[in-house]
Amino acid sequence: MKKLILGIAILASSFTFAQKDKDASAKFDAANKAAMDAFNAKNYAVAAPKFLEAYEILKANGKADETYKYNAAISYAVNNNIPEATKLYEQLIAANYTGEQVTYTAKNKKGETEPFDKTMWTTLKGKSKDYTDFKEEKTPSVEPELYETLATLYLNSKQNDKAVALIEKGLAKFPNNAKLKDFQGTAYYASGNNDKFATVIKEQLAKDPNNAENWYNLGVIQSKNPASAAEAEVSFKKAIELKPDFSNAYLNLVYGIIGDEDAAVKKINETNRTDKVAGTKLIEERRARFAKALPYAESWYKVQPENIDAVSTLKDIYTITKNTEKAAAMKAKLAELEAKQTK
Repeated sequence: MKKLILGIAILASSFTFAQKDKDASAKFDAANKAAMDAFNAKNYAVAAPKFLEAYEILKANGKADETYKYNAAISYAVNNNIPEATKLYEQLIAANYTGEQVTYTAKNKKGETEPFDKTMWTTLKGKSKDYTDFKEEKTPSVEPELYETLATLYLNSKQNDKAVALIEKGLAKFPNNAKLKDFQGTAYYASGNNDKFATVIKEQLAKDPNNAENWYNLGVIQSKNPASAAEAEVSFKKAIELKPDFSNAYLNLVYGIIGDEDAAVKKINETNRTDKVAGTKLIEERRARFAKALPYAESWYKVQPENIDAVSTLKDIYTITKNTEKAAAMKAKLAELEAKQTK
């Protein structure tokens, strides 16, 4: 699974302490300034605990604001401190934090927009002639982002079952969230829930049938079940049709057509001991499978001429299909590649 990337946009908030709380106010201002300075300098290891310190000062003074915990969570996440980031994101989701804020602004005589707290804004709006264009605006919710980021953290730390549960919960609240839908397939696959993974991929293919990666992923899942081997072959061929240089699709297609070689050879040897006619039939069927796989193996080699597996597989197919000249050429090529590896 490719590593998932996190965003780093923090939120701002402001507080006014009572006169009697000047000491708490000074401590909060110092902690918050240190956090913001460190964050802006990309020193996230320092920013995270400072944001938490600011949060704890507010909480101790009856002014708890999860915004500072949110900022700490982002700082831990971008610093790749997954345990601490995970803990905070879990707390934020459990607290139903949305990050929504109401801002109050007005324009002064110079045409500049100034921010106000609600009380001052309301007072000015009713009495002042020095301000115009009074606006009360609500910022967007960050709740979907909480689910996206925590899902990312779970997947990156291999907590796949937790990721599945979280993503399903998130999609129940935000059914059209594209990132969660994308993560869902990854989570199902990582947790070994192949049936649900296949369902997600099929839903995606219904919307975008020209996605080669999804056809490939579907083929991988189908190939794990002998009953859907023929469907896997179709999926891999579709992936190749859309992306002619898709080496992994060629690889899986070739091996899928050939099947379990060890089991096939064992069965031929056992059958030959008691029934030569039946044994010969099995040999012919094996050779037919290799012949069917040949054009895809050749295409795989064309895409990856320096890939030892591609060369070795093509050599074996030429040998079994009795193309001795090409088998010899692939044998020489294989020796050349193996010699390079030993240097």
